Amino acid sequence: MTMLASQSYDTGQDQDCPLLDAYSRTITGVAEAATPAVVAIHTRRSSAAGAQGGSASGFVFTPDGLILTNSHVVHGASGLRIATVRGEEFEADLLGEDPHTDTALIRVTATLPAVTLGRSHALRVGQVAVAIGNPLGFDCTVTAGVVSALGRSLRASSGRLIEDVVQTDAALNPGNSGGPLMDSGGRVIGMNTAIIAGAQGICFAIAIDTVRRVALELLRHGRVRRASIGIGGQTVAVPQRLRRHFELPQVSAVRVISVLEGGAAAEADVESGDLIVRFDGQWIGGVDDLHRLLIDSRIGASAPLELVRRGRRLTLNVVARESDAG
Repeated sequence: MTMLASQSYDTGQDQDCPLLDAYSRTITGVAEAATPAVVAIHTRRSSAAGAQGGSASGFVFTPDGLILTNSHVVHGASGLRIATVRGEEFEADLLGEDPHTDTALIRVTATLPAVTLGRSHALRVGQVAVAIGNPLGFDCTVTAGVVSALGRSLRASSGRLIEDVVQTDAALNPGNSGGPLMDSGGRVIGMNTAIIAGAQGICFAIAIDTVRRVALELLRHGRVRRASIGIGGQTVAVPQRLRRHFELPQVSAVRVISVLEGGAAAEADVESGDLIVRFDGQWIGGVDDLHRLLIDSRIGASAPLELVRRGRRLTLNVVARESDAG
């Protein structure tokens, strides 16, 4: 009986070997191709307590030294230095950052190996995902897993939602921030950004389609252009009596808390206390919905803003402007 069990186990193992070898070759191939383009980013910050430092990850995406990383890695840094796997070190300049998508663009004066940016819109749940970075100072650590979910939302440090976030179970730790998440072909499909404290295997990366768009904006303008209507608002519940009276489909909307003097909303006669329920034909269930609609293409364009004010439903035309906050 013992001999038969051993023979059966050995046969199964032999059948699995080609599959395991193919998987291993995929991961090692991605690691060998991408690791030279993954860098450690060392930051310097000055404070009342003296100089402080930190380290995280980034990846070179053009041979002339353009590097992508997280905004939270470089924000407020007085100096940046990158180190490559070959032991080279360079001072880096911050070209621009966007806290709303946790993306930053830095540059070094050097010719470096670069990764290939893929596309995230065609990702499928379950496909292989490989993360490379410098967790806890351990240079060029490679972890592998799968794409666990797509279309997640993540709250940025600025308070805005980052849309279309990729969830993965490829292990991430502090220091992985800003490193690449790769597909089986060695293409970058996301930029690692966050983990859930206390959880295992729940990690997030900003979709590379978002990162690519933001990087282009930072190269062109040094910032990401967004529209604004010049209000401060908060998400509030819509009283049931208003929902019934005005036949509103949503259970929440945006209460105007403040109106920027001389801004677009002020010119359209929006008042503090107004309840915004619709913008340009889209129902507004909260501040996140409004942010999602105020993209750069709306700058200078007129759109109807529907609101409830003191028991009346009004429609005002507002011309969005470029946001000073980016």
